[in-house]
Amino acid sequence: MNYKRKPVPTLHRAALASLLLAVVPAPTFADRGDAAFLAARDAWRNGERVRLARQVEALQGHPLQAWAEYWSLRLKLEDGDAGGVPDYLARHANAYLAEKLRGDWLRLLGKKADWEAFRRELPALVLPDAEINCYAGLASNQTEVVRPLWLSGQDLAQACEQLVDQLVAGGGLGAEEVWQRVRRLFEAKRVGAARTAAAYLPASHGWDGRGLEAIAQAPARHLDKLPAGWDAKRGGREVALFAVQRLARSEPQAAAKRFLRIEARLSDEERAYGWGQIAMQAAQRHLPEALGWYEQATATTLSEEQSAWQARAALRAGDWGAVRRAITAMPAALAAQPDWIYWQGRALAAAGRAEEARANYLRISGQPNFYGNLADEELGRPIEVPPHATAASAEEIAVAAAHPGFQRALALFRTDMRIEGVREWVWSLRGMDDRALLAAAEFARRHEVWDRAINTADRTLKQHNYSLRYVAPFSDQVRPKADRLALDNGWVYGLMRQESRFVMNAKSSVGAKGLMQLMPATAKWVAKKINLANFHPSRVTEMDTNVTLGTHYMKMVLDSLDNHPVLASAAYNAGPGRARRWRAEQPLEGAIYAETIPFSETRDYVKKVMSNAVYYNTLFEGRSQSLKVRLGTIRARGEGENGVEQLP
Repeated sequence: MNYKRKPVPTLHRAALASLLLAVVPAPTFADRGDAAFLAARDAWRNGERVRLARQVEALQGHPLQAWAEYWSLRLKLEDGDAGGVPDYLARHANAYLAEKLRGDWLRLLGKKADWEAFRRELPALVLPDAEINCYAGLASNQTEVVRPLWLSGQDLAQACEQLVDQLVAGGGLGAEEVWQRVRRLFEAKRVGAARTAAAYLPASHGWDGRGLEAIAQAPARHLDKLPAGWDAKRGGREVALFAVQRLARSEPQAAAKRFLRIEARLSDEERAYGWGQIAMQAAQRHLPEALGWYEQATATTLSEEQSAWQARAALRAGDWGAVRRAITAMPAALAAQPDWIYWQGRALAAAGRAEEARANYLRISGQPNFYGNLADEELGRPIEVPPHATAASAEEIAVAAAHPGFQRALALFRTDMRIEGVREWVWSLRGMDDRALLAAAEFARRHEVWDRAINTADRTLKQHNYSLRYVAPFSDQVRPKADRLALDNGWVYGLMRQESRFVMNAKSSVGAKGLMQLMPATAKWVAKKINLANFHPSRVTEMDTNVTLGTHYMKMVLDSLDNHPVLASAAYNAGPGRARRWRAEQPLEGAIYAETIPFSETRDYVKKVMSNAVYYNTLFEGRSQSLKVRLGTIRARGEGENGVEQLP
């Protein structure tokens, strides 16, 4: 139908403008500045120098102007032009971006071999990386700088490769050190890099790097059909050890069987190395043979990881004497970690050496972590939250708010540059005392940057505020959901703190999303199971949806795994099937189960979630908690399990 429109009254232009301004707010300075900053970022990424220069001008007075200027200077450095760099460094002295730009400049000077300028600028750099350290070695003819990098097996920058060449030319790098790097690279599955390193071997070692990829794919076949004279030279023996190491990754028992056939043709050191490789893989699979195979190795051939797994194998077997011997044989730095101080204390106590055990516990008691908590309980001390320090004053918070690094960090968070924002924030914390840290943590809390509040409050040494270390945001949404499912609030918050630090849009490298870091397939499965209305994958990062799905999944894994929070925490991180398989054939102390989880990420995760839960409940309930009670005992495999294999 056609309707005749009524005439619209004419408005005066000024009145119309006022009305529009009332309805549609004008963009704020931050909005306009953020848009200019994002345009500057695009120009930087595309190498558009003129467009970037325009955005630098548009950002005058904005906290992120320094970033746009940094990008502009970086493009100049790529052209070999350091003009403007000294002035920028002077204007932003001690800032994160000054450190970053100085590092970029030093790399340019190193590439140009401008050693006079390099040596002049180097002392002002606070944290030189491996590449800059290698340039420093070239500048000062100190080739030994590269040796630790070489032996670590990590990638070498071009400057470091130059130092290695000089070290070799001067006779400073022996064949044994080359073999050490080759082995480390083999263990890391980096066959190509190992082949490159082996190029430094003398011809007399009989190295033949051909066919390594085929051996990696079918190591058993190689060991079953070793070529004639394979053991005559070091190269042939190392290739056989490579095959043993690769086979042990999937079938330790098969690797041991084949290794027994050839070990007599190896040197003592080579034989010990081979057994160390097999033993660690067996320990990670909780095979009972692991301890016996470790006895065929020697401490000098074991890496730190292998030494740790020897102790874990002994824990798993309940052999406290072997635990004590394994920790005693560890490198000093490893044995001094809280984990092994605690377990050595337990081993000493099991041997009736109570005073020595107590001395161990005292070394780590009071530390706010998993093993510090357990040591306190062994000493009969309750796990308590220390008294709150005096709250940060308005003046102290104002100082934090005025800090340029914190201002830049907040602006970076706002523009979805979280990694860069975290780096700005962390750099700005350097040298702060407890009062300044507490003020910065409170400043972050007021801006709902929960992860920075936690991590900043975690740094205090004497004055503490555990309400900031263990912030509990979104309680109106989280706690009712946990209560409806009869979930322990401290455990829910402890898991969320570890998963995302309460960053709403957190996304992991494998695709887990939101506060409770849900994988898309898991979120979809849970939504279907609980008949969540109007669910769509795009809603996973919404707080209410994410917490609804996450708490339901926690309840599902808890119910399916003997109602045990240690098992459920492991399941949440690594999957219910793995958590089930990591159980033993006999009851196992919860702390030992956690310590012998094969995945380092999950092992660390479970310990932190359980310790977090203790602190959260201490804050929630106002009374001390027991970590040992929470850890309890893991019943034998199969007991209390219900539908584990059906869970995603």
